[in-house]
Amino acid sequence: MENTQIKLFEDKKVRTVWDKEAEEWYFSVVDVIAVLTDSDRPRKYWNDLKKKLIAEGSELSDKIGQLKMPSSDGKMYKTDCMTTEQLFRLIQSIPSPKAEPFKLWMAQVAKERLDEMQDPEQGIQRALAEYRALGYSENWINQRLKSIEIRKDLTDEWKKHGLKEGVQFATLTDIIYKTWAGKTAKEYKEFKGLKKENLRDNMTNKELVLNMLAELSTKEISESSVPQSFSDHIQNAVDGATIAKNARIELEQKTGKKVVTPLNARDGIGLTEDAKASVLLEDEEER
Repeated sequence: MENTQIKLFEDKKVRTVWDKEAEEWYFSVVDVIAVLTDSDRPRKYWNDLKKKLIAEGSELSDKIGQLKMPSSDGKMYKTDCMTTEQLFRLIQSIPSPKAEPFKLWMAQVAKERLDEMQDPEQGIQRALAEYRALGYSENWINQRLKSIEIRKDLTDEWKKHGLKEGVQFATLTDIIYKTWAGKTAKEYKEFKGLKKENLRDNMTNKELVLNMLAELSTKEISESSVPQSFSDHIQNAVDGATIAKNARIELEQKTGKKVVTPLNARDGIGLTEDAKASVLLEDEEER
């Protein structure tokens, strides 16, 4: 499984998870029901419908799976999920004028992912559209997309030397963050008041630029030094991130302003003025 992603249907969020082995999307059933019914209690609607399906002996009731997805509080909870095919059948049980448009949207989501596997540039275009829909400014989006490209170049370099995704990637990433920013990924997220949110989606332009410098430098040093062991990769990460650290220190000395800040997307970092206003309105409604 890959990380949970948020998809947007008519400005409403639908949590999804991509299973790269099965090449299949899994959708949060509660989110889908919220979209189709406009109910202010989609979870209750789903619980009632689920009981009905079980009572009717529907085979769909046997295919309900659970995957961990982020909730509104940022924590991960097991959530009822279905594949595209299963949801097509479930939607037949939900009277909604949005049923057909939503089916077309789900089919398009599935097609886009398969197309991206053949043409990675389409993935970048999709990310661009999604960041725009979330209200990020064009300047921030350009920086973020460049950071994705640089990160991939670095991880490709690591993979070329036999490093594995997971612990080894996470260890080197933590070293890069700790060296240039003075914080591990966990400490950085806590500093910004984040839980399960993506750290880089909550960085300022300056933070993104310096992190890109750290990762680009690490990749370039790795290509030049040809590391033979994991210890060599650790040293490369330190050396690459130190270049960004020195740039951060000099910038802070010249401007008198800290580069690493607690600002995050919810504070309006990188957002357009309309999106900032929306965030402020949501905050007022939650109080």
